[in-house]
Amino acid sequence: MPLLEVEDVRVHFRIREGLRGRVVLRAVDGVSLTLERGESVGLVGESGSGKTTLGSALLGLVPLDAGRVRFDGSDVSALSGAGLRRFREQAQMIFQDPMGSLNPRMPVGAAIAEILTVHGTVPRRARAARVRALLESVGLDGGYADRYPHEFSGGQRQRIGIARALAVEPALLIADEPVSALDVSVQVQILNLMKDLQKELGLAYLFIAHDLAVVRYVCDRVLVMYLGRIIESAATDRLFGRPSHPYTRALLSAVPDVAKGLRARREGTTRIVLEGDVPAPTAEIGGCAFHPRCPRAEPVCAQAPPPVVEVAPGHTSVCHFARDG
Repeated sequence: MPLLEVEDVRVHFRIREGLRGRVVLRAVDGVSLTLERGESVGLVGESGSGKTTLGSALLGLVPLDAGRVRFDGSDVSALSGAGLRRFREQAQMIFQDPMGSLNPRMPVGAAIAEILTVHGTVPRRARAARVRALLESVGLDGGYADRYPHEFSGGQRQRIGIARALAVEPALLIADEPVSALDVSVQVQILNLMKDLQKELGLAYLFIAHDLAVVRYVCDRVLVMYLGRIIESAATDRLFGRPSHPYTRALLSAVPDVAKGLRARREGTTRIVLEGDVPAPTAEIGGCAFHPRCPRAEPVCAQAPPPVVEVAPGHTSVCHFARDG
């Protein structure tokens, strides 16, 4: 049984009513996915594709308009109150901006202990020792608990954010661009820490990012998202080696060679520059949402929704011409 099962999830925002009628922004528009225990799945796409909204919706931070989320076999789609709090003991988020998720007036040890207090998972007298152990588990001195967020570097603050997420011993971490604000050398340190913690604790990751080089380094599988929908899904090596969807190919054409460092360009790669306009997320789209920018679009792409094609076992692509990939 998968740890996380997401079925046809939709998150729509009503942004205008009145004489001109209702306008709906389809931030997430029919996403389905699974995540196994101990697995790391990357969710990639351009800014505005719906990645962060989906991650927030899975934790109940944004309400669903439709669809279902199951965690460890239980439906958690409509939980609230105590039920939602118990679910969040098992599913936590690591935010892009650790400074923004920490109270600048609160010592970092108190910020971590606050999670233990809210969930009541550790007795009061044992919380200080637990905080020290959490800091040490992410490579920081336990004595740093009395320091304030501004006293740390960006990489250290992200370590504190990870320690805070681990406080209630979750099985799933949703990491929303966790290294995008860090220097490249620090990115590698944080990514290695996350891989070590995954191996040690058996964590599952949903790793949200726009940097495919980072995702390739961390993840077992990759899901490509475009305008609120998953358009390609495959094991990491398969996706990078034999991408099927034209959008994925364009993204990968800018990906550096991880074997030569996170920012080294791959030899022999031709950069694909997408032209045309991105459809508005409020637009009613009858065919493929990518067709205005697609270099191989045909009339059928504008007229009919593309099918989900299994290009190879475990590799799906939502494209009229996926089999030609």
